[in-house]
Amino acid sequence: MKANLKVKAIELRGKGLTYSEILKEVPVAKSTLSLWLRSVGLSKRQKQRITKKKLDAGLRGAKTRKRQRLLITREIKEKAKQEIAYVNLEQLRLLGAALYWAEGTKEKEYNPSMGIIFSNSDLLMIKLFIQWLEKCLKVTRSRIYFELFIHRTHSKRLSEIIKYWAKNIGFLETKFDKIYYKKNKISTKRRNVGIQYFGLIRVRVKSSTNLNRKIAGWVEGICTQCGVV
Repeated sequence: MKANLKVKAIELRGKGLTYSEILKEVPVAKSTLSLWLRSVGLSKRQKQRITKKKLDAGLRGAKTRKRQRLLITREIKEKAKQEIAYVNLEQLRLLGAALYWAEGTKEKEYNPSMGIIFSNSDLLMIKLFIQWLEKCLKVTRSRIYFELFIHRTHSKRLSEIIKYWAKNIGFLETKFDKIYYKKNKISTKRRNVGIQYFGLIRVRVKSSTNLNRKIAGWVEGICTQCGVV
């Protein structure tokens, strides 16, 4: 019986089948099959077929793992999202102050008249920051303007990039009147090279030195209430 299985396994291997394919027809341990087939030679074409089969199997496995990862990520994020029942004005004020503390420009001894300047490339963060300016600091939209920083290699997409920001944050394109080009350095690690790249936005608020000082006071208040100072 086992001898017949060996003959069949060798015959199938001679046709260029993979171990996985052979094991479906020959019910033995993989170690046994490996022992039987170690001396069976394969043509170049058969080797190419087996290599392709392995690559295809690897791609299927990668796609399955990706689907599982996306599903788990979606479930975790959805559950976490439900934990945020609401955000009231006071919470928004604290959130915005912390956000500005992390990403905004602060007043320095050598520059005591610093207005509000906030820079980021994340669309949702920019939108939230603008909402915070309007609701918590009562800044009118007429006082808000923008500077755009993009890599020089994306200069041909300038019109597209301006339209993207203007449309998504709800301001006229004329608000983006200052454009700065960043010099590119050759780097294989850079990921912001495709059509999903929209540069970095710097949000400025006119005549906002005292508002910047107010934000600094809020930050100090947060630190005091949290017992870190």
